[in-house]
Amino acid sequence: MTNVSSLRPVASIITARDAPHALELTNDSEFGLASTIYTRNVELAQKLAGELETGGVFINGYCATNPCVTFAGVKKSGFSRELSHFGVREFCNAQIVWLDRH
Repeated sequence: MTNVSSLRPVASIITARDAPHALELTNDSEFGLASTIYTRNVELAQKLAGELETGGVFINGYCATNPCVTFAGVKKSGFSRELSHFGVREFCNAQIVWLDRH
């Protein structure tokens, strides 16, 4: 049986006073998988996206994926990558073979 006190939230919805407060609340979290910004001010959302400490930021929608675009969490939300060339490298072991011809 799972200890209820050890469970962590998988999603949270928090109302912020304004954009700076939303940024502060989000970056203060120990998790950082993804965040979504719903707004009419797309220019502001794009600016905030660059300041959010999350693996992905979705503006006016959620969970858009494309095999060419990498995705991963940060902080306590993960440490590896999926999709794109970054994701492929997670499954590779780099090896060097050196032949000294001297």
